[in-house]
Amino acid sequence: MLNLLIISDEAKDLYSLFKSVRFTQQNSEQKTNSARKKYAESGKYDLAFLDLDTENWQQRLLELRQQMPVIAFSRADIKTAVEAMKLGASDFLAKPFTSEVLSDVINRHKKKILSHTYGFDEIMGTSALMQKIFGLIKKAAVSESNVLITGESGSGKELVARAIHKWGPRNAKPFMTINCSAIPDTLLESELFGFEKGAFTGANYTKKGLLEMADGGTCFFDEIGDVSPLFQAKILRLLQEGEIMRIGGSHQIKVDVRIIAATNKDLSHACRSGTFRQDLFYRLNVINIHLPPLRERMEDVPLLVDHFIKKHAPKRKDMLIKGITDGAMNVLMNYSFRGNVRELENIIERAISFTNSPEILPADLPSYLLQSASPKRKAIPWLKEQLASVEKELIWSALQESRGNISKAAASLGIRRQQLQRKIRNLKIAT
Repeated sequence: MLNLLIISDEAKDLYSLFKSVRFTQQNSEQKTNSARKKYAESGKYDLAFLDLDTENWQQRLLELRQQMPVIAFSRADIKTAVEAMKLGASDFLAKPFTSEVLSDVINRHKKKILSHTYGFDEIMGTSALMQKIFGLIKKAAVSESNVLITGESGSGKELVARAIHKWGPRNAKPFMTINCSAIPDTLLESELFGFEKGAFTGANYTKKGLLEMADGGTCFFDEIGDVSPLFQAKILRLLQEGEIMRIGGSHQIKVDVRIIAATNKDLSHACRSGTFRQDLFYRLNVINIHLPPLRERMEDVPLLVDHFIKKHAPKRKDMLIKGITDGAMNVLMNYSFRGNVRELENIIERAISFTNSPEILPADLPSYLLQSASPKRKAIPWLKEQLASVEKELIWSALQESRGNISKAAASLGIRRQQLQRKIRNLKIAT
C-alpha cells in the first residue's frame, strides 16, 4: 500500500475522497514547514499531493520533488499548471476531481513503483538493508544527479539502474545500457560515440552512438571499473561538458544524458592505485547505492524463492510446481550464495526443471548445496560470536558511563563485580 502525503488547506475536506480509494494518507494541514520537510526526508511516503492554492507552494514543490513524485492540484489554471510541471511536478489535477480520477493517477504511479508487495519495481526484499536501498532508489530517481551503484556480481545492480530510470522524470526517453567489460576499447568508442562515414575502413555510413540515441534519457555503464584510462578521459569530458564527438567527426555534439554507472570493484582503491581517474570517480559517485550481498540479508531468501518459483514454474508444461519443502528451504538458508540473487534464481530454475514433485525437494537442488549445508556446525559459532559482540558492547558502554568504575558498571549491568571482571578478561576489554 502506498503512503500518501497531502499538503492542503482543505486537507480535512479531501480526507473522505482519499479514503474512498483505500490508500494510506498523511493529513498535513496543520503541520509546520519544518515538520513537512522532516516527514518528506524520512522516506516514509511514496507520493505527495500538493495543493497549489496554498501559500509558498513553489518552495514546497522544490523541496518535495527531491524526495518523491509530486502530484500538483489546483483550480483550473493553465498558467499555474505549466509552472508546476516546469518546477518538477509529476502530474497535475484540476479541482474538483473525482475518486475515479484520483484512483487513476495513484495507480499510474503505483505501477512505476511497486510490482509486488515487498519491494521496489523488480527488486525484492523485506530486510532492513533492502528497505534502506528502496529509500535511496526513490531519492535517486527524482534527482538528475549521476549515480554509482556498487556491489558484488549478481546482486541486482542493473535492476536498480532500470528502477531509477523508470521512476524518474526521464522515463519516457531511452534507457541505453552497455557492458564495458564485454566490449574491446576500440569497439566501445564507436558504440558509445558513433562514427562518420569514411572514418575508418568499413565505415560506409554514418552511425549514431548510444549516447546520442539516449539524448534526454539515461545511459547505464555496467562494469565501469573495467574501462581503460584513455576511455575514462572521454567519459569525463561527456560529464563535464555534455558533449561528444563521433569518430572521424569535426564538431562536438551536445547531448543531455543522465549517467548511471555500476561496478563490482572498489573504485576508491582503484583511484589510490592509479588505475581509475579520481576526478571521474567523483563525477560518477554523486549518489552512491551499495547493494548488500545476499548472504548479509538471508531473511529475504524465502521471499525471493517464492518469487522465482512463480516466475519459472510456467516453464514446466507437464506439472504445476506450487512451492518448496521445508527441507529444501533449510538447505538454501544455510548456503552462502557467492553468486548472490542471480545464483539463487538459477538454482530455483534448475530445480523446477528437474523435480518430479509439485514441491521442490532437497534432492532437486544441486549437489554442491547439499554438501555445503551443515547448519549445526555453522550456526553455533556464528551465534556465539554475535552474542559476544553484543555483550562486549554493553560492558564497554557501562564502563564508559561509570568512568571506569567496575563496581558501578557491574551494578548497572545487574551482575556481581567478580563476574564483570571475569568477562572483561575473557572478552579482552581494555579498561
